[in-house]
Amino acid sequence: MYKSVIFISLAVFTSPAAAYIDPGTGSLIIQSIIGAIAAIAVTMKLYWHKFKVFFKKKETVITEEETDTQNR
Repeated sequence: MYKSVIFISLAVFTSPAAAYIDPGTGSLIIQSIIGAIAAIAVTMKLYWHKFKVFFKKKETVITEEETDTQNR
């Protein structure tokens, strides 16, 4: 009961915030995005063979015994 009253009073009686985002913040966001892209690229490069093997179609391997029985 008290939680809902507090929540409603906080939602109704709010004042506008005087916030300012300086140019350094925008630069930080851009650097974070570029860093995330670079990290993903390096990870893909390190594990490229595993990704290829995982998504590659399984090929059937014919053993020598199977070729002998097919040739008869």
